[in-house]
Amino acid sequence: MTTVDVRGSFSVLGAILQWLAVPLSIPVLVAFVYGESPIPYLATIALTLAVGTALATLDRGRIHDREAFLVVSLAWLSIAVVGAIPLYLEGTGVFARPINALFEGMSGITTTGGTVIISFDAHSQALLLWRQVLQWLGGLGVLLLATAVLSRLSVAGAQLMETEARTDSVTKLTPGIEDTARILLVLYLALTVTAALLLGLLGVVGLAPEMTAFDAVAHAFTAIATAGFSPRAESIGAFSPVVQWAVTAFMIVGATNFVLLYRFFNGDTDRLRNSGEFRFYIGILAVGSLLICGLLLLDPEFTAGPEETVRHATFQVVSIVTTTGFASTDFNTWSAGAKNVLFVGMFVGGMAGSTTCSIKALRWLIVTKSFWRDLNVSAHPQSVGIVRLGEEVVDEETISDVYAYTLVALLIFIVGTVLLIVDGERAGAPITEFEGLTAAASMFFNIGPAFGRAGPYGTYEGFARSSKLLMILLMWVGRIEIIPVMVMLTPAFWKR
Repeated sequence: MTTVDVRGSFSVLGAILQWLAVPLSIPVLVAFVYGESPIPYLATIALTLAVGTALATLDRGRIHDREAFLVVSLAWLSIAVVGAIPLYLEGTGVFARPINALFEGMSGITTTGGTVIISFDAHSQALLLWRQVLQWLGGLGVLLLATAVLSRLSVAGAQLMETEARTDSVTKLTPGIEDTARILLVLYLALTVTAALLLGLLGVVGLAPEMTAFDAVAHAFTAIATAGFSPRAESIGAFSPVVQWAVTAFMIVGATNFVLLYRFFNGDTDRLRNSGEFRFYIGILAVGSLLICGLLLLDPEFTAGPEETVRHATFQVVSIVTTTGFASTDFNTWSAGAKNVLFVGMFVGGMAGSTTCSIKALRWLIVTKSFWRDLNVSAHPQSVGIVRLGEEVVDEETISDVYAYTLVALLIFIVGTVLLIVDGERAGAPITEFEGLTAAASMFFNIGPAFGRAGPYGTYEGFARSSKLLMILLMWVGRIEIIPVMVMLTPAFWKR
């Protein structure tokens, strides 16, 4: 006998689908402003409302942990499909093929940022902004998922956010989860508006003549969401250096624990300053940027000046580590050493409780501290080894969870790499080993750009159809922290 309330889970899913009518109205307005057809978005609104309303009428009991896993998994998959529908209905360029529309929809809602678009000029302004809105929704969804669901379920060490934020519970910024979600939404929205206003102001005062109001809003959506879609083929490289520095700052903020940001903006600056994870995260960005700078200066083919070298090195390290995926230049042309440093950065991620993806800095901090503890205990067997985050002791079960999650993530990445390379050979679209490694890492850790044909100014359109299906799966599983999908695949999940 099953203990999972499937009808109740689908009822919650229906309510989520109903709410999608609100963000779908944004490209409708943009279509009217630019004289484009709003039909693809109006049709999607009607379909989503119809399906969502039908599901929402199902009986709904109390949502427990098992239902939460099911809802989380189905919601991301369903929203990706909804996000793909208007792309396919518009039917221009590469989106005339359903697999491409679904790839873009999944890349959007998972804040991956990898694209199959070949020519941005072939698509309407409404479609280009819908991609941005979809990623903004994905960033918000992950933020609420991390703070309201995964930490409560103690998924793969996600409960560590509570220790690092030094609160009794991340979900108890206020007495109720609903109020906490509202606070995080307001903060997320405020940061997005701030980014849009600043970018727009840079265009108005002449510091960024290429920056239109459309560009400012579009890039604010995906900078705070650490997502990476851009309506420009050159990404952030299309804009002036001051824009690139500003976007760098917004990416760093978007990848910072929002609980700590909330405390910071309420005057409690000590928690952010004293956060071990925050210092670890900023340290990684600093070390990575210095390494890239050094490697670029040693590269005789890289002839940029000092400021440009520092800017591109810093921007790309921040973009990759925070899993945003913007590009300020074509780093595909950099030396092998510089590219490999960026590749390693794909496995890091920003802070837990942020909009970022990948393994995340907090888990790597725990792995580092526990490994150092083990070395000390080996050298001094009589000593008592403990791992601390701030003033709190991390229990051994949580450390085991973190190690297990990290190992599983690396194993899935390895398997994904092999499958992509083998499938490319089978389908007559071969890729190199490094292309396979970086594409698998980029998809599973939701980075966006890879190297080779899928580089920062490239596209995933050239991959085989079956490879794109695998990438869609990798993006989905990686974005929701692996565990919800894996739990559903176990027979015990569906039995009493």
